[in-house]
Amino acid sequence: MTVRLSDVALHAGVSEATVSRVLNAKPGVAAQTRQAVLAALDVLGYERPSRLRSTSAGLIGLIVPELENPVFPAFVQVIETILAQREYTPLLCTQTPGGITEDEYVEMLLDRGVAGILFVSGLHADSTASPARYHRLRELGLPIVLVNGHVPGLDAPSVSTDDVAAAELAVQHLASLGHRRIGLAIGPRRFVPAARKIEGFTRAMRAVPGAPDPVTLVATSFFTVEGGRACASQLIDAGCTAIVCGSDLMALGAVRAVRQRGLAVPGDVSVVGYDDSPLVPFTDPPLTTVRQPVPAMAAAAVQALLEQLAGVPADRAELLFTPELVLRGSTGPASTGTRPADNPG
Repeated sequence: MTVRLSDVALHAGVSEATVSRVLNAKPGVAAQTRQAVLAALDVLGYERPSRLRSTSAGLIGLIVPELENPVFPAFVQVIETILAQREYTPLLCTQTPGGITEDEYVEMLLDRGVAGILFVSGLHADSTASPARYHRLRELGLPIVLVNGHVPGLDAPSVSTDDVAAAELAVQHLASLGHRRIGLAIGPRRFVPAARKIEGFTRAMRAVPGAPDPVTLVATSFFTVEGGRACASQLIDAGCTAIVCGSDLMALGAVRAVRQRGLAVPGDVSVVGYDDSPLVPFTDPPLTTVRQPVPAMAAAAVQALLEQLAGVPADRAELLFTPELVLRGSTGPASTGTRPADNPG
């Protein structure tokens, strides 16, 4: 494949001339800059010229649940880039419905002699799944790191967004706009991030004067567009003027549900997403959302794995990252008009 200098330069943040100097093994390029260019080649799928190839420091497994939700490709890109810069070779394992399971991927990675595994939103996030699979890996001496999920007592670090704080941020924002009937559209309760968001939502709602019992305003489905639409329909029927969603995909489904009722976002119903996926600033309306600090989280996860590879004892602590509320056009003041769900009969 012919290398496009412009693509590599853009990804590495350098000039095309610098890329050319690296590819031709010319002197005068800082080691860090050279490594950034080589990492860009790897991530973009270009083969390194033979004179620039070096022996990989090792194979690292990266297991993610799917790539349809834009937040997972965002994690993958940052993690793979950092690993390539450290001269590790990432092996991406993506699950699909009816396809290879997480446990099957783990066995395949072990057969290939991986140096460690990063799990992003895997079975470690499912409170009903047995943690024995992760204890076994640690007993084998394999370094692992868990992202967005936590297994108490496991001899391995985990990196998560503070989901309790995320839900609180969303509720507090909507309450400041005059909303009182605020609903939560969330994925299955068995998942740790969902349970934590429910906790934060409930706590924040109980601090809102005049708000109803928050337990009655939680709707659960899947973290998908259709799941968000189903939850939002239920919450609109319950008279909610605002909906906090467990993902940006759910929020897009919620917007669809509002419009199917002949209502407007945010004129009749405000919607808040979660993740701050790359395209949500360009939706109609642009989505107010709670941002996961993906670059910082991914960097911390890789660093925790590299420390284990260097012989540093694994840290059992969960590192929580602070989310950020990003205000856009999908939230506004509570409507003072009569809502369809408020009409008798």
